Amino acid sequence: MNHQTFLALACMALVANGMSGAEKLTSPDGDISLTFELRDGRPTYFVDFKGKEVIAPSGLGFDLFSESGRNSFDQQGKKAAADALSLKDGFELVNTTRDSVDENWEPVWGEETLIRNNYNEMSVTLRQPAFDRTMVVRFRAYDDGIGFRYEFPGQPNLNYFVIAEENTEFAMTGDHTAYWIPGDYDTQEYNYTKSRLSEIRDLFPSKINPDNASTTPFSPTGVQTALQLKTDDGIYLNIHEAGTIDYPTMHLNLNDTTMTFHSWLTPDNQGRKGYMQTPANTPWRSVIITDDARDILASRLIYNLNDPTKYEDTSWIKPVKYIGVWWEMITGAGSWNYTDDVYSVKLGETDYTKTKPNGRHSANTEKVKRYIDFAAEHGFDQVLVEGWNEGWEDWFGQSKDYVFDFVTPYPDFDLKGLNEYAHSKGVKLMMHHETSGSVRNYERHMEKAYQLMNDYGYNAVKSGYVGNMIPRGEYHYSQWLNNHYLHAVKEAAKHKIMVNAHEASRPTGLARTYPNLIGNESARGTEYQAMGGNDKTHTSILPFTRLQGGPMDYTPGIFEFDLSTFTPGNNSKIASTIPGQLALYVTMYSPLQMAADLPEHYEKHLDAFQFIKDVPVEWERSVYLEAEPMDYVTVARKDKNSDEWYVGSTAGTADRKSEIALSFLDPGRKYEATIYAEAPDANTVDGQTRYTITKKTVTSKSKLSIHELAGGGYAISIKPLS
Repeated sequence: MNHQTFLALACMALVANGMSGAEKLTSPDGDISLTFELRDGRPTYFVDFKGKEVIAPSGLGFDLFSESGRNSFDQQGKKAAADALSLKDGFELVNTTRDSVDENWEPVWGEETLIRNNYNEMSVTLRQPAFDRTMVVRFRAYDDGIGFRYEFPGQPNLNYFVIAEENTEFAMTGDHTAYWIPGDYDTQEYNYTKSRLSEIRDLFPSKINPDNASTTPFSPTGVQTALQLKTDDGIYLNIHEAGTIDYPTMHLNLNDTTMTFHSWLTPDNQGRKGYMQTPANTPWRSVIITDDARDILASRLIYNLNDPTKYEDTSWIKPVKYIGVWWEMITGAGSWNYTDDVYSVKLGETDYTKTKPNGRHSANTEKVKRYIDFAAEHGFDQVLVEGWNEGWEDWFGQSKDYVFDFVTPYPDFDLKGLNEYAHSKGVKLMMHHETSGSVRNYERHMEKAYQLMNDYGYNAVKSGYVGNMIPRGEYHYSQWLNNHYLHAVKEAAKHKIMVNAHEASRPTGLARTYPNLIGNESARGTEYQAMGGNDKTHTSILPFTRLQGGPMDYTPGIFEFDLSTFTPGNNSKIASTIPGQLALYVTMYSPLQMAADLPEHYEKHLDAFQFIKDVPVEWERSVYLEAEPMDYVTVARKDKNSDEWYVGSTAGTADRKSEIALSFLDPGRKYEATIYAEAPDANTVDGQTRYTITKKTVTSKSKLSIHELAGGGYAISIKPLS
């Protein structure tokens, strides 16, 4: 058979099967191969890794609402009207373009000072001839995974439209192991579950957290991203999204018969899942692919899929190490409220000077001065104070619109004097804005609140979105709320303010574009250690999941594990260790790190507290030494401003021995390693604090073997001697 005959037969076969010619894209190193084709007019892709299929043929496209196209679609006949609502079939391939990029960029802050952005790109232009509509799918292949998004050029027959559902598929090639939390429109504050995909449906009801302040599961097989997966032959997949702007957050809904994940967008209060105006594009859909779990942690795929920073001047954006008046309220030892006499607050009408103080209000002038003094003595940048402003007496669960004004302090909080005192000590106060879910009220007061921060020298704010949303019926992760969170960040930038948003949507790498978004919560953090606890595996899975899109304000550093010692009536015992808490400052990257415990608890263990004082919040280089989801994470990081290295290791599922080589150190140099490890008789069940601190001289040829407990870990500081 000659070459021409073979090509002719191949084309005939494609036509017979309803497929157009395949378009292929490979990663720069050739290990990842993505194929795009039209199957009966439906855009379809599949992915191979080192010759093995890892994503089976998966469809792309959208369903639309009928009212979205009444001025654009052919409405003659019911079938034509129904067909017009589909943006997932009836396509023909118009054009394919290709490009390659290999560049380096410098993050404003991060886990390294230089990030390589190296990919091959393929853009396919698709046309629906029946309706004269065009859609582009842009694919990128990196050495560590793929990304793709939909793009809609400006066009008369697809101008304004409303998404009923995005029909992106991720077809799995088997019943993989998944590390998942329930799909929920309002919260990510869950412990993770490890199971087979086929087990999710049966396990799902027992994994819901109905006690959360706001929770809305949507399907018995719905899960959230970043979703970590592992195949039986040792390939790791991580599905997430990048650059979520003017679009709802994506969940994944599993068809557990075909083992196919379908994108599931967070709707608004009318069930609509996205309001679009062309030209427009969706966020990127991403899949990290590797056979080494350490590569998941090292991947910068999500950041690389985001746009460069929008700010010309970023000199005002500075990483922060802080303490705060917070943990005592979380544990119940103190109160956000100024008084217990008032059960209904109307701002501007309630006169707090005529009420009786409850004596438990934590945000009082003398206590805050104590924190400022401690911060100044130990080299911390800022002090967070929660509960400083009027309105906390009836803030929660009331669906209250005008709940806070963010500018009026309680009578026992000297706003001006405390800021002056802090500045005299070389410390800043960190602002706290709890919206209570009343987003309309926050936007109503935002400019005045940010201006107040400027007036008193605040440069960072922790915002919160606890409870159900106002406008009522909206969800935390809808398009409208995602637009609000970004609006707050942009407005803050005008005032040179950094934002740490709690209960907002999970990050999708937007901190590259808007680097004053210096932190997020968006997961089950340390606060749950005072309210039922976190699983021992929790901090050994978060780097694979929640932290893929950006840093987390996890608030580590708890040193007192028996809460009854300072909170009468709270008999919780935290399942952790002091070395395990220290490790989190390295394994759970954030440019915003809190020492969350009380000053008096640190003063009992100043030798261990030294690690928190020493550990940086900016890094030049990161090396991932050991990693397995839920089981263990060991990371070494080099300080951005010195030749010091820091190592953190967490163990999850079981006690283990960590074996690491220090080959990342400079050859020919000697270093002093200070090892913070769990004592031989330590455990993680009785609220103990036993640990050891040893020093030894090490070089790049040294190897260390350190035992760590499930739910615990160890930390090492490594400082050059020569």
